[in-house]
Amino acid sequence: FAGEHAPLNDLDVREKFDREILINTYWHSQTLLLIKKANRWFPLIEPLLREHNIPEDFKYLAVIESGMDPNAKSPAGAVGFWQILKGTGKELGLIINSEIDERKNIEKSTKAACKYFQKAYKEFGSWALVAASYNAGIPRVKRQLEKQKVNSYYDLYLNTETSRYMYRILAIKEVLNNLKKYGFNISIDDLYTPYNVKHIQVNGSIENLPDFAKEHNTNYKTLKILNPWLTNTSLKNPENNRFTILLPIR
Repeated sequence: FAGEHAPLNDLDVREKFDREILINTYWHSQTLLLIKKANRWFPLIEPLLREHNIPEDFKYLAVIESGMDPNAKSPAGAVGFWQILKGTGKELGLIINSEIDERKNIEKSTKAACKYFQKAYKEFGSWALVAASYNAGIPRVKRQLEKQKVNSYYDLYLNTETSRYMYRILAIKEVLNNLKKYGFNISIDDLYTPYNVKHIQVNGSIENLPDFAKEHNTNYKTLKILNPWLTNTSLKNPENNRFTILLPIR
């Protein structure tokens, strides 16, 4: 993962990895959807990760965190591709209010996640530990490393969710990069394609988004699909922030 060796010669590591491979291989409907979605979203996520010097393998975190669903919400209130909590999102510079939730903005939430990854890497110097801390938090991972007197994710004894976390990432990476090996024969025509969009810059208010959509030869449903971060039918924008709204190219 991210250029770091996963010690599959370790019995526990190998069996945990094997478990996640089996889950992803035989849970066909879910894995098929992930394969289809990856074709749409990876081309958008990958350059953003590169831009912030984050290893490309971190795109697989978005896969296991949300299934690449911008509207995903956890029971704890984490939202979006990267499952960011409200407080954390605001700390990372995202706008979250009654009309806007930039945790659902793929580009901005990816950049916010990158800020976290950079901060965590300065703390741990290991990308596997960065990934684990995204699930458990930096303080908890740091505390367990000190308590257990180890320096590797693969040597840590952790709660069930975090102890599975890296293996889920490794397994989905393995499957998505070796589809035929794991029994997935999918035609290119069956993959979900990236949206064909144009970018409209807005730095004022929009009183009625359904009307705005019609003025741009589309409808509110399409506007919401392309811009899930718009959470209301208006955009008052009292601070005159600059936003980019995606619209379909017909």
